[in-house]
Amino acid sequence: MSDHHLGIEHDGPIRVGIAGLGRSGWNIHAKTIAEMPDQFRVVAVSDPSEERCQEAVKATGAKAFAHFEPFAAQRDLDLIVVASPNRLHAQQACDAMLSGKHVVCEKPMALTIEDADRMIEVASDTGHVLAPFQNRRYEPHFLKVQEIIASGVLGDIVQIRMEWSFFTRRWDWQTMKDQGGGALNNHCAHLVDHAVQLFGEEEPVVFADVKRTLSVGDAEDHVKIVLYGEGSPTIDLETSSACAYPEKRWRIFGTSGGLRGDTEHLEWKWVDWDEMPERELDPGAANERKYQREDYPWQTDSWHAPSNPPSSGLSFYRDLAKCLRSGTPMPITPESVRRQIAVVEVCRELCQV
Repeated sequence: MSDHHLGIEHDGPIRVGIAGLGRSGWNIHAKTIAEMPDQFRVVAVSDPSEERCQEAVKATGAKAFAHFEPFAAQRDLDLIVVASPNRLHAQQACDAMLSGKHVVCEKPMALTIEDADRMIEVASDTGHVLAPFQNRRYEPHFLKVQEIIASGVLGDIVQIRMEWSFFTRRWDWQTMKDQGGGALNNHCAHLVDHAVQLFGEEEPVVFADVKRTLSVGDAEDHVKIVLYGEGSPTIDLETSSACAYPEKRWRIFGTSGGLRGDTEHLEWKWVDWDEMPERELDPGAANERKYQREDYPWQTDSWHAPSNPPSSGLSFYRDLAKCLRSGTPMPITPESVRRQIAVVEVCRELCQV
C-alpha cells in the first residue's frame, strides 16, 4: 500500500457500493455489512438483473445501476465491493480505484499474475486500499492449525494434507472457462491460499493434475496439487466434485507427532523426545529376525470450534473498518494473495487448462 493512503474522514458509516448481487455479493457481503450498521452502509449496487437490483433497493434503500461504469463514478462512495463474475474482477477493481474508491475484491482476486500485478500497481499509484476477500484465513480451524504448527509441538512439519471434496454435479456459470469458472478459481482459491501461508516464504515447486469430471460446463472440477521444496513441508491438497467418500480437511505429519481433523474438531498427539532413550544405528542382523519397535508415551490434545464465533466475513470487515478509518494495515495483503494466483497459474500451464 502506498504511503499516501487516503483515509475516510467523514464521521458517518463507510459508504459501500456492491458490484454483483449473486451468491457472494448478496449472501455474504450485503448480509455481513447489514450486521455492522454503525461502520458500513450500502448506498449503491450494480447488477444486470433488474430483479436483483430492486431487491437490494427495497432492502437497503441503495441506488441501483445496471452497468458498472456509472455506478463506480458515484461520488458518494468510499468503498466498492467487486463481487461480479470472476472474469471481471481485475478490470472492475482497477476502474474502481482509479475512480477514487477503496476496493474489496472477491476471490479470485485475479485470473493471471499479469492482472494481479496491474491491480497492485494501481493500488500503489492511487493510494487506495485493495483488500482481497480471502476471508477463510479468519476461520477458527485454520487459525488453530497455524497456532499448533508455530508452537513446535509437532516438531518439523513433514507434510500437510488438505481435502475439500464432495460428490456433486454443477451446471452454473462457475463451470464455464470463459467466465473464469472452475475449481481452481473456486474452492482452490481458498485451499491454495491456506497452503501458501503454511508452506513458508520460498516459492514452491508445483505438481498438478486437473480434470473435468461431473461438471456440465467445460471447466475443471477435480484438482490435485502438490507443493514441495527444500526446507518446506510437502503440501498435498485436493478438491473434487467426484468424491463419494470425502475425507477430513486436515492431516499433518511432523517429526514429533501429527494432527488430524476438520473445520469443527481437531486432535493432535506428540512425543517428547527428551523422555525417550537414545538410539544408535545397528547395522547388524535383525535381532530375532524382527522389526525394531518401541512404545511412545503419547501426549494428546484436542480443539472444538467455538459455538458462536464471528463469521469469517465479519472478522474481515472489522479489520477493514480499522484500516479505512485509521490506516491499520490489513492482515491479508494483495501481495500475499499474488502467491496463490502464481501457484494456480502454474497449475494451468502444467495442465494446459
